[in-house]
Amino acid sequence: MTTPTSKETTESNTPSTEEEPTRQSGFLASTVEELKLVVWPSRQQLFSESIAVILMVTLSAAAIAAVSRFYGWGASQIFR
Repeated sequence: MTTPTSKETTESNTPSTEEEPTRQSGFLASTVEELKLVVWPSRQQLFSESIAVILMVTLSAAAIAAVSRFYGWGASQIFR
């Protein structure tokens, strides 16, 4: 097991205020670089996929509501 040197202990115990601006600017720069790598969808692709999502959510909600009403009706028939 190794023990930290005096330089390592003083660096880890005291917060460095000089590094904060460079850390933030480095984060922003790397974020911008990552956003440049994103393949953005076309307007038509965005529209068609949005319609597909809305349609599937609507169908799922209708199916859940139908099952819920069916079980509610069944429970009311049993527990009159």
